[in-house]
Amino acid sequence: MTASHRHSVLISLPILSIAVLLTSCASNRTQALKLSFLPSTPLPIEVAYDPPPQLESYLFNRESPNLIDRTLTQPPRPMEVDARIARAEDHFEAGKRLYQKEDMAGARTEFDLAVGLLVSAPENLPDRSRLERKLDQLVDTIYRYDLEGLGAAGQQEVVYDKSPLAGILDMTFPTDPNLRPKVKEELDATVSQLPLEENDAVLGYIHYFSSTRGRKILIAGLRRAGRYRPLIQRVLDEEGVPQELIYLAQVESGFLPRARSSKKAVGMWQFVQFRGHEYGLNQSPTTDDRLDPEQATRAAARHLRDLYASFGDWYLAMAAYNCGPGCVDRAVQRTGFADFWALRDHKVLPKETDNYVPVILAITIMAKNPKDYDLENLDQDLPMEYDSITVDVPTSLGLIADAADRPLPEIQELNPAVLKQVAPAGYSVRVPKGASPTVLAALETVPSTHRANWRVHRVTPGETLATISRHFAMSPAAIAAVNRNTVEPPETGDLLVIPSGYSGARSSAAAPSVSPHRKTAHRAVASQQSRPAVAPPHKATLATYRTAGLTAKRRPAAN
Repeated sequence: MTASHRHSVLISLPILSIAVLLTSCASNRTQALKLSFLPSTPLPIEVAYDPPPQLESYLFNRESPNLIDRTLTQPPRPMEVDARIARAEDHFEAGKRLYQKEDMAGARTEFDLAVGLLVSAPENLPDRSRLERKLDQLVDTIYRYDLEGLGAAGQQEVVYDKSPLAGILDMTFPTDPNLRPKVKEELDATVSQLPLEENDAVLGYIHYFSSTRGRKILIAGLRRAGRYRPLIQRVLDEEGVPQELIYLAQVESGFLPRARSSKKAVGMWQFVQFRGHEYGLNQSPTTDDRLDPEQATRAAARHLRDLYASFGDWYLAMAAYNCGPGCVDRAVQRTGFADFWALRDHKVLPKETDNYVPVILAITIMAKNPKDYDLENLDQDLPMEYDSITVDVPTSLGLIADAADRPLPEIQELNPAVLKQVAPAGYSVRVPKGASPTVLAALETVPSTHRANWRVHRVTPGETLATISRHFAMSPAAIAAVNRNTVEPPETGDLLVIPSGYSGARSSAAAPSVSPHRKTAHRAVASQQSRPAVAPPHKATLATYRTAGLTAKRRPAAN
């Protein structure tokens, strides 16, 4: 290599190095520019993967999806209960309107539709107990309309009931040997203000009340007790006697306020006349306080308290309540034993009294151990709730029923001590809870001298003075004259006074006139003046509604 060639090579090497360096820098800038517009590379994630289970290929060869069945088997929504109750109430209100127009066939159809909606509800409805309570209320109310519409409510004579337990106090029943250890265990775990014990007599009645027939009687009384339980518990507590004495009323009357015995003892607590007088239960031609649940409960609690103070033993006190303190005194003097079981063994008490105490104890033990006797979740009657108003003149219960927009038998049930259909002056009449302002306002529209026989009527849609007058079998002029309305037609919601017994042939001046009230109270139930008096229908029950519509068993005959 020549010297000139070597010199050129040495010069070219630095130039080449600079070129390579510049190219590398340009390449790095281009790569950085590209990467700035690309997302950052995510960190690698390890995914755990389990292979699906191996299924036999033939498992679903014959299956096909059935979306309809799956949909139908889904539990119904809770709102279905509300919807059914609302529709049933609509039919019931429609039936009431037809009833007031004396379209009994149409009213029956609507009432049946109302009940049918509740009876036909699916068994798996949530909150079904609320639906069944509504059904019971509807059936009871429809039954009262039946009583009124067919004339039973127009009867002047009091209809008494027979105590469901009256026939078993003279009977003895075998015992189940398996019951004794069970009852002993129950008594060890039972808290009671009333002393409880087991023996053959008590076990015999527990065995009877566990049978088909006895259980039916027991459950009927326990359910009916719900109507009066809060009242009775309050009074027993105020008078300082054991709460378990509520079951004495179940033995006496089955919680029927108008029960009557063959010895002429009446009421829920079965007072004879002279004993009732001793404890302030007065009787008159129009009222009998022994039939009033609250007054009779107060008297019974005080009488039992006095008997306990006399004998110092609750069993002897209960026995004396049944047969009289004199009877127990004589039995104690004859035997020298102040012990109920000893007197029972010596057979010195009436047969009925011998079994009276064991029956009360048997019911108490079973009621305090409901799980052991399948008595849990009984659908008891709702407690009776009411307001009280004092009438200053003789007042028809029918007029009060009109004003409260309730059937007459419901008002009579609230006031069992009223023997006639007219409450005397000064009497405290019970009306449905919350209805007292409406009732008082309606009563003010009727002259005080006519409240014993006149009625009121709330005008319903489509009614005219002519149709109303035909309904009450009197002339339009008679109704118009009493209501000071001879020109203007009545409007829906108007409260008209109906001069029952007033003849259109008489001068309109013969009857005092009143101003018609418009839309001041609920629509009233129609008058009973033109309805025939026939035998009362049977009371509807759930079972009979499922099969034959509005039919049920007749009330027990009086002794």
